[in-house]
Amino acid sequence: MNIKPFHPLRAFPGLLALGILGCSGGGGAVDAPRDGLWRAVLQVPGGELPFGLEFATDQGRRHAILINGDDRVRIDEIKIEGGRITLRMPGYENRIEASFKEDSLEGTLTMIKSGGKPQVIPLTAKYGEDWRFTAPKESLTAPAAELTGRWAWQFVDGDKTYPAVAEFKQRDAIVTGTVMTPTGDHRFIAGELRGDQLRLSKFDGGHVFLYHATVKEDGSLEGQFWSGTAHTEKFTGKRDETASLGNAAEKTALVGGAEKLDFTFPDLGGSSISLNNSFFRGKVIVVALAGSWCPNCHDEAAFLADLHRRKRSQGFEVVSLMFEQFGDFPQAAEAVYRFRDRYKIEYTTLIAGISDKDDAASKLPQLNGVFAFPTTIFVDRSGKVRKIHAGFSGPATGVHYEKLVDEFEKTVDMLLAEAAPPAA
Repeated sequence: MNIKPFHPLRAFPGLLALGILGCSGGGGAVDAPRDGLWRAVLQVPGGELPFGLEFATDQGRRHAILINGDDRVRIDEIKIEGGRITLRMPGYENRIEASFKEDSLEGTLTMIKSGGKPQVIPLTAKYGEDWRFTAPKESLTAPAAELTGRWAWQFVDGDKTYPAVAEFKQRDAIVTGTVMTPTGDHRFIAGELRGDQLRLSKFDGGHVFLYHATVKEDGSLEGQFWSGTAHTEKFTGKRDETASLGNAAEKTALVGGAEKLDFTFPDLGGSSISLNNSFFRGKVIVVALAGSWCPNCHDEAAFLADLHRRKRSQGFEVVSLMFEQFGDFPQAAEAVYRFRDRYKIEYTTLIAGISDKDDAASKLPQLNGVFAFPTTIFVDRSGKVRKIHAGFSGPATGVHYEKLVDEFEKTVDMLLAEAAPPAA
């Protein structure tokens, strides 16, 4: 079986319309937002959620950059027409649509949620401002604490609680870092500590996160977290350099004496693909449960795409089971084409279901459940499952990311070194 890489622009010519368009000239009218730094603000239930935005021109082509601390996410799909601009987030279905003047933007961010439902968030942006929460002209209160280090957090979601680990770096009042949870990390977050008030935020194309917290007299943190417009949680935090998530990554396991996975799903062309296909026989395979909507899946896909290119000649393959926001197959396939193109993916991607952990679990009854996207399953040359890892710690986690990808690669190398089973 010959599984060829897919090209989204050939498969869906309509995507070409979202390429960067030249700005129309004439009449002295403002025909594009100014190049340079902008302060963008989303209005969510917790208040203002700021992030950095930059417009630039490279060899005559416009692009934009989302800025959160040290993180930079480049946007190349820009449409400018009639005083309006559309930015399509790389690898996602999310988009910014706004009217513009030379030094201001006003519009919306549309996040595509489960079932393809849009979540629309008001957005404004101002040219020439590079501050996050506090304008330089305001009275700048000195930080009341030093937050650099590792913290044990506890989130409260209704009547449920779950642990997290936060890591921060602080320089004067500026705070950057991430929050690691049992299902993955919050990626790069950035903000300020003014007095005893901590404010952090991020928009990176896939996450809309806002955090407000107070530093208590005993040095602990107490606050609230908002995700988009529909979800909020309380949290507490205490400094703890030994804080850990325990064995949360090992929560998913095979059940009922099963040793192998058994599934058949359509590829992006609609052909049914199974691990029993001859193409996979005798190969080491990583099965990744993922979705193009999932930021942690983006981080893993960037790693797996590179690993696959380097090791496929040794008999290594990746099969990504994509659980998408759309139940409609063509829409789901288009979202996955964009995801593939973002990371130059050459491995197999199958449309497995909708973006729901219960749906994913029902499609893979050999597992005791699906608790995180992504979930990564390592299969040896004989087809036996040898290891399962729930969640993924991305580049924002620093040494934790380096440790995880090293562990993944060593597992693949160990399985590749094992002898292939006799031919049937």
